[in-house]
Amino acid sequence: MNRCQEPGQGEEQEEVTGMVCQEADLKDGQMKEVTVGDQTVLLVRTQGQYSAVGSQCSHYNAPLVKGVLVGDRVRCPFHGACFNVRTGDIEEYPGLDCLPSYKVKVEDGKVYVSIHKNSLKLTKRVKEMCSRVPDIKHTILLVGGGPASLICAETLRQNCYQGRIVMVTKDTLPPYDKPKLSKALDLDSSHILLRTSDFYQQHGVEVWTQKEVVSVNPADKAVKLSDGSLQRYDQLLIATGCSARPLDCPGRDLKGVKLLQRYEDAKEIHNSGLGRKAVVIGSSFIGMEVASYLSNKAASVAVIGTSRYPYERSLGPEIGKMSLHMLEEQNVKFYMNDGVTEIQGEDGKVKGVVLKSGRVLEADVVIAGIGVIPNSDFLAGSELEVDSRKAVIVDKFMRTNVPDVFSAGDVTSFPLTIRGDQRVNVGHWQMSHAQGRVAALNMLKKPTRCESVPFFWTVLLGKSIRYTGYGEGYTEIIFKGKVEERKFLAFYIKDEVVVAAASLMFDPAVARLAELMATGQIITKAQAQVDDLSWLQM
Repeated sequence: MNRCQEPGQGEEQEEVTGMVCQEADLKDGQMKEVTVGDQTVLLVRTQGQYSAVGSQCSHYNAPLVKGVLVGDRVRCPFHGACFNVRTGDIEEYPGLDCLPSYKVKVEDGKVYVSIHKNSLKLTKRVKEMCSRVPDIKHTILLVGGGPASLICAETLRQNCYQGRIVMVTKDTLPPYDKPKLSKALDLDSSHILLRTSDFYQQHGVEVWTQKEVVSVNPADKAVKLSDGSLQRYDQLLIATGCSARPLDCPGRDLKGVKLLQRYEDAKEIHNSGLGRKAVVIGSSFIGMEVASYLSNKAASVAVIGTSRYPYERSLGPEIGKMSLHMLEEQNVKFYMNDGVTEIQGEDGKVKGVVLKSGRVLEADVVIAGIGVIPNSDFLAGSELEVDSRKAVIVDKFMRTNVPDVFSAGDVTSFPLTIRGDQRVNVGHWQMSHAQGRVAALNMLKKPTRCESVPFFWTVLLGKSIRYTGYGEGYTEIIFKGKVEERKFLAFYIKDEVVVAAASLMFDPAVARLAELMATGQIITKAQAQVDDLSWLQM
């Protein structure tokens, strides 16, 4: 039998219990951090009941007390992950793991939290999973080694699927934290792996690295691999993501011209940029993050963009101008409203970049960040439908037009709930997680729609711009705070409603707006215009 104890008493006891507050200290809808033993706990009160869970987001350890509590779930202020405060289970991504949950007792007007001693050091909890039963021949094949495939595999095992799971990836690594590549290029591979090799082995997930699917034959329920072998499946997930768009100018094949696609690319860009002249082609998210990273490592950094300001189409000219100034202060030079006509070389190595304006920039290394292309060419002849951009068309259940073939992640074109099921292609880390989960549940005949609200972030010089919603086609931006002071909240308006929001140093506003959108609330232009944002505090 478990016995409770006050902190510091009796080492033989199995639980540590602490009186953490008076019952009247928290009102409904409030949360606070408390300490039990050496563990920081998030104490929450909803509908007159107390619950206690881990205090740190399982994604990057953000303090959840600074996030947003709506009903029975808390949303991380940094990157939008959501957790049920009663169970600790993860309900929205990014991140893989749940929060530990703790026993709460209210007695004589005092609130007590108890933690098992073997859980005192734990800040996250892996959801219980089954493993494979060898006699079950049913096979689910996951093509692609990103978060959609990983979450799909884990969701299958969490829901008692005991058949064979095979994940096929071109990468040299099993699934890893790809958003980190452009933010911190010199990372050790062991620091970015999402799961260990032991994890896959324990839960019976086969991960085939450095293998590529070159064709799909739905009639035979088989795929062909680049080595000529065939792999049969009962259900298939296409989660191949996107590839960096290559340059199409002369000189693109010179040594020193780089695309950031894989872990090895990040390492090469870091090594070739140290103390050298770096030119970044493209002024959107990847290009700007790489320029930010190299700003204090390369001898010089130049950024070439086709618009007036970075991010002009996605975030607007005001935020773009601010971002440009941030990097200019670190001696990054910008060549905007320009383009590249040729990359010059000498002895097979890059030497310079010729701009449309006629200027020639000296260069030892050139990094291109000019967009992405869905990885779907291998589906030619398979009858799987793709759109004009070659994204795989799915419904809200992540089903393709071919029975038993699903798709998830950046490669998909899917109906977005908050835009009235408008078909979109959204390359967000968080959305790939969510779609992988939805695909798995529907494979198991547990009908589930993808209703997630897009959420992403970008980092420049240690400052994070957060974004939620889907702003394509916006006609107006309403700002709170001051962009030039680098502390603001931006509302993107289309047809008199808020369709997206971005912020810098304005947490947890974007997380709260994401929760409002997730509950189906329409936020009007009139609400965004008022000086009093108390409606945002809910």
